[in-house]
Amino acid sequence: MKKTGLIIIAIVAVIGIFLWSSYNSLVSRNESADNQWAKVETQYQRRFDLIPNLVEAVKGAMSQEQKVFGDLAEARSRYSGAQTANEKAGAASEVESAFSRLLVVMENYPQLKSIDTVQTLMAQLEGSENRISVERSRYNDEIKSYNLVIKRFPGNLVASMFGYSVRNYFQAEAGSENAPKVDLQVK
Repeated sequence: MKKTGLIIIAIVAVIGIFLWSSYNSLVSRNESADNQWAKVETQYQRRFDLIPNLVEAVKGAMSQEQKVFGDLAEARSRYSGAQTANEKAGAASEVESAFSRLLVVMENYPQLKSIDTVQTLMAQLEGSENRISVERSRYNDEIKSYNLVIKRFPGNLVASMFGYSVRNYFQAEAGSENAPKVDLQVK
């Protein structure tokens, strides 16, 4: 009887240690993913802070492209109102789309490239885009690690017991592989 009691205590202890360790691993990976998303958002914020300055610098030289400016402002507003990481990623894709249309428009106005303010802002935005790309990649790496724990046995049992679920990767929006088309003809 004594031996059976010790075996039961040992089994309960092993299960308890496993659950404790698995839960702590899930918490750590979830926090790492949240931390990495915060880094992505920091870079988005840097970009969003630079865009209005670029828009104002460009507006003075090309007032006929108001739709592009309006689209950028609207997309930035959607990002500000987004609540979840997935909503923010979608809104950020809208900003990217509107921003790429602005860049196409700017390509068609060579005189803009000679304005020092525009050149400086473009260089800063290029740096922001590179930082965003790096942070998104790191975010996806964190999500991969987290999702592997969530999906693998026996981690999937522990995850479901404590309410952890698979998180979405950051993915480019459909159609983003195509260059934006800008019609510069006056209608």
